[in-house]
Amino acid sequence: MAQVFDSILDSTKKALGIDPQITDFDVDLTMHINSVLATLNQLGVGPTEGFAIEDSGATWDTFLGDDPTLNNVRSYMYMKVRMMFDPPQTAHLVASMNEQVNQLEWRISVRREGTSWVNPQPVSQLEPEVIIVPSREAWYSEPSS
Repeated sequence: MAQVFDSILDSTKKALGIDPQITDFDVDLTMHINSVLATLNQLGVGPTEGFAIEDSGATWDTFLGDDPTLNNVRSYMYMKVRMMFDPPQTAHLVASMNEQVNQLEWRISVRREGTSWVNPQPVSQLEPEVIIVPSREAWYSEPSS
């Protein structure tokens, strides 16, 4: 069994003030953790094919490797899950946590750009996007008299 600090689920539970031995909230927490893992994947963190947990067996080392520049991902996980699972009751605390989450997202993005920057294509080299808009009659009809 992984140590509490190594398990993504157990360390998130501990940060939330939930004893890792209590499993009453595991389904909810797993769902929220997997949502945050998907967000982190979109930010360029973790395996490129994605990552999800099912129980306390998934570890931070499996997700992040041994890169100490990603230590802030653990705090990000806690704050995002807290906001979904048990948000603070005062607007001031919600705003403060949202500000911290935004800062962590920015820092995580900057770190990823520094290690795996992809130069975007100039707009002139992109294929034009064709958007088909239904006719007015297809989505609107006059009320009958």
